[in-house]
Amino acid sequence: MRHMFLSRAALLLVALLARGRAEGQTPSSIRDAVIGETGQPTAEISTTELIRVLADSSTTVFDARPYPEYSVSHIPGALNVAPKPGVAPSVYISDVAEIGRLLHSDTAAPIVLYCNGPNCGKSKRLAAELLKAGYHNVRRYQLGIPVWRALGGVCEIEPGGLRHVLSLDRTAVVIDSRPAASFEAGSLPQARNIPRGLVLPGKDTGEVRLAKDDGRLPMEDHNTRILVVGRDKGEARYVAEALAREAFHNVSYFPGEFAAARKALAEP
Repeated sequence: MRHMFLSRAALLLVALLARGRAEGQTPSSIRDAVIGETGQPTAEISTTELIRVLADSSTTVFDARPYPEYSVSHIPGALNVAPKPGVAPSVYISDVAEIGRLLHSDTAAPIVLYCNGPNCGKSKRLAAELLKAGYHNVRRYQLGIPVWRALGGVCEIEPGGLRHVLSLDRTAVVIDSRPAASFEAGSLPQARNIPRGLVLPGKDTGEVRLAKDDGRLPMEDHNTRILVVGRDKGEARYVAEALAREAFHNVSYFPGEFAAARKALAEP
């Protein structure tokens, strides 16, 4: 199933480039591509544009999926709200009233929505609800989580998501990015040590290369779930991004201190 996920994302990227060429509008980079569906009431944004609005905080990005999915893996900086009451899971929609509270009912506020990719309808359904409620600056990153990952994007995992994954996924690899002495004093279950201080810039260098050769990294399945923890968010994210550059397609980091990660696993 993991390889199927990767191949579908790769096929989509190839299709996006082919469509652009056919229309004489080849993106300068695959990160500038969109699906380009016609007849949609809200516009799409590319991966490049999503990265920009997240960096400059000019737009509120909402993950339109249920909280359990969000907690396991979401785009850094994205928010999540409760579901609309009384709606079946098959037609899941986030609660527009909750979004209104977060945005102080500012219907002109720039909003970007995403969900589980091109075949997922959650962001489209939420966009329609927002338009009906009077919001008029709504766009979608319809490529969603699958293409975000395929293009080297890392995700964040919440405390509950960390606890959920490590209780169920015995194939998951935990990377502890703290110094070796801290790791040896105690870490999380399934953890392997790749100290942040030994991770060098670039690709296939330093400790990451050693970890690929000595079994700390899952070289036989690059879509194995990899969870990175560290002394703090910056340390964990740095190592997570280094691993994503090595073509690992399912990398998330814990955006808190190591003590918080350990506490999350201890909670019932």
